[in-house]
Amino acid sequence: MSVPENEKKTLILTGASRGIGHATVKRFSSAGWRVITCSRHPFPEDCPWEAGPEDHIQVDLSNPENLVEAIGEMRERLKDQGGHLNALVNNAAISPKNEEGERLDVFGTNMDVWRQVFEVNFFAPVTLARGLVGELKAAKGSVVNVTSIAGARVHPFAGSAYATSKSALAGLTREMAADFGPLDIRVNAIAPGEIDTAILSPGTEKIVEGIPMRRLGLPEEVARTIYFLCTDQSSYINGAEIHINGGQHV
Repeated sequence: MSVPENEKKTLILTGASRGIGHATVKRFSSAGWRVITCSRHPFPEDCPWEAGPEDHIQVDLSNPENLVEAIGEMRERLKDQGGHLNALVNNAAISPKNEEGERLDVFGTNMDVWRQVFEVNFFAPVTLARGLVGELKAAKGSVVNVTSIAGARVHPFAGSAYATSKSALAGLTREMAADFGPLDIRVNAIAPGEIDTAILSPGTEKIVEGIPMRRLGLPEEVARTIYFLCTDQSSYINGAEIHINGGQHV
């Protein structure tokens, strides 16, 4: 028996088009959730995703004014669910490279790039959570921030701006858990390691040799952890950062 649209649990997800985001859409959808996706691109006409444009919002997360407008659109669409938002997953991120496709270090990253990376990877998550706090509170919802193994150690492929933005997002997760917790909103993070997606850098196979499990992670494995953090199975987990890396950090 299908659940009426206005009674479905709802997820807002940034960075849904590929990899971890795409797997997350499928995991929540298979459990009967309504998934509202966000991207700087319009909804693709050839996308097989059945929800369609009515559950997609075009937004440039690097543009604060555009983001505020998008939050207004999100709140309007959530009226169909009685103004309830069960989960917000901040997955979108950018990791610029140099012309040779290599990581940008501190010296090679100009300030415009630093600002753009932080707008997308750090300021957008806090702006979204603050802007949707009423809807999250109404549902006693959850926020999941996607950080990275690069936020805790220098990574051979992740640039300095990306890595420090993810480190900052981990710190933000703790602060949000303290501030949102009294509102019955849980805030946690996941920190993926080497996940088998289309954006893997050449040379990743050498890193895999040092992972105890001797393999890449799968996007579906990350999506399952995100789902866990957004359900009652994790009802007393708040302010945690779960590492999904096959033991790479040990």
